[in-house]
Amino acid sequence: MKLENLNIIIADDHPLFRNALRQALSSAFTNTNWFEADSAEALQHCLDEHNANFDLILLDLQMPGSHGYSTLIHMRSHYPDIPVVVISAHEDINTISRAIHYGSSGFIPKSSSMETLSLALESVLYGDIWLPSGTELLSVDEDETDKMASRLSDLTPQQYRVLQMFAEGLLNKQIAYDFGVSEATIKAHATAIFRKLGVRNRTQAVIALQQLEMDRVDI
Repeated sequence: MKLENLNIIIADDHPLFRNALRQALSSAFTNTNWFEADSAEALQHCLDEHNANFDLILLDLQMPGSHGYSTLIHMRSHYPDIPVVVISAHEDINTISRAIHYGSSGFIPKSSSMETLSLALESVLYGDIWLPSGTELLSVDEDETDKMASRLSDLTPQQYRVLQMFAEGLLNKQIAYDFGVSEATIKAHATAIFRKLGVRNRTQAVIALQQLEMDRVDI
């Protein structure tokens, strides 16, 4: 596989970081089409608009609309052919181990040099898993967080977006307007979400989503 004519998404909410990353990588990855997303919603829109025709996603775990590992879990469930590399300021072994457990093809600390970043992405694009030097992953035991991650992966992209909007505190009629559908359709989505997550109402669904935030997850 020759690393050219690639389509890569940089999903991070800091425009200066996205710009610096793209400029730094452009020399290493020539003839690459770069796409940017500043939120989980923008990432989904990018995937939908281009029919998920991407070679790699660089994902920050703490973008707006993301709750820790939730977007990573969703990406790996619905776009299994697109490798996702987490690039994060959180460099602790718990975060790295969870990210790999949930399907990330690599974990790159934001403190890494651009040379290291280029080597890491090249490694992933050739099919390897890339980790910081000396990393020894911890075993992730199945717990309530892990069970919720499995349930979250069953949500369709539309259901996942509705759940995100629940977390933002939007009403059914507001969500319906944003989607361009009826309130009845949103209520149907809600019913399916509650069933898949094993909860009874919106509040419990949001709490379930929040279980995947990094400051609530340990190993």
